[in-house]
Formats: sequence, C-alpha cells, structure tokens
Amino acid sequence: MTTETAYRAGADGHTDPTGTWAVLLPAERFEAERLVHHDTLELTGLTDIVRPAPGDQVAVLVDAPPRLVALGRVSAPAQRHREDPDDPQSPVEPGALVVAYTRRVFDEPVPADPLTFDGPVTALAPAAFRALADQLGPPPARRSWLVSLDLPIEADTRAEAVRLFWSYVQELGPRELPAFVSPAGDELAMQAFVLGEQANQDPEEDD
Repeated sequence: MTTETAYRAGADGHTDPTGTWAVLLPAERFEAERLVHHDTLELTGLTDIVRPAPGDQVAVLVDAPPRLVALGRVSAPAQRHREDPDDPQSPVEPGALVVAYTRRVFDEPVPADPLTFDGPVTALAPAAFRALADQLGPPPARRSWLVSLDLPIEADTRAEAVRLFWSYVQELGPRELPAFVSPAGDELAMQAFVLGEQANQDPEEDD
C-alpha cells in the first residue's frame, strides 16, 4: 500500500474533486471522537498544505501503528464548528477542514500498514484508499440499545436534582461517568462503559 502525492493542485490549492486522502488524527482527538458521536470531523490549523476539496474521499487514521478508524467525504465548512469536541458553541475558525463521516470503526480500528504520512493530510492513491475501505466489509446491522446514567443527587426538590444532574454530566462527561448499556429487551446483559470501554463496576470482582 502506498501514498501518492503527485496530484496537480489548482490555483486555490485544491486538488481534483475526486481525490482520495488520508487524515491523521492526534491521539487526544481520536479519544474525543471515540467518546462522543459526531456527524463530522472538523480540523483546524492546516495551513500551507495542499488540501482536499469538497467531495473528496477521506480515510481517517491514527498512527503508531497506522490504523483506519473512519471513512468520510469532505464537505464545506458549517456555520459553527467544534474546535473543542466537548464545546459545540466554539466559533468558526477560517480554513477548517470538515469531513462528513460515512463509516466509523473507532472501537475496532483496521490495520493500515505499511501506510506512511507526509503530515496531518496526505494525498492517497485511489487504489490504496479502496484497499483500506475494502477491509471494513459490510456495516453491521443496527439494533436498539438501552443506555442509562444513574447519579445519586442530594437536592431540595426534584427540579433542583435534575439541574444538578445535568451539571454533573456536563462537568464530568464520558471520561469519568459510567454509562450502562444493554440490548433492548435484555437488561440482564447490561454492561458499564467508561472512556468508551467496558468497565467493571463491581468492587467485589476486583478482589
């Protein structure tokens, strides 16, 4: 598998609109994308590089070792973007690269060896992109899940308890609070997740 960087860029710095690209996520951004669902990936600070154009296909990867975690297409920047994925009210930053996800495999990344990167954005040969995408196979069937979050709250009233609940959720978020998930109709199969991974919440089992 090889990269290809010999695409001809236009006067605006964009390549042919049918281009294929690899986008490399920093480790901390990969964690943020894995913890909270986003419809798009928005990256900033990409200056002085040849950039994908709207409609281009993108393979989203993490390094050390290279792994494919998502596929997407470049879209025009929206009115707002999440420079901080936990803050949807952060302002638009000029030059943001926006990728609309078409497939996510954050929980089961696919090996991408021997892919190499020229930087955060690398032009990718179409054959290399197809080889990556083909490794994903068909998407799994969607099903219904029950997800809950239980917090003991001390408050004077029900309404105050609810307000405190949402304050704790915003403050602690998925990095600290355990969420409980089970297939719909099978609550006995409930599992706890923290930091996007299954976590044991029974201290007796740790002994």
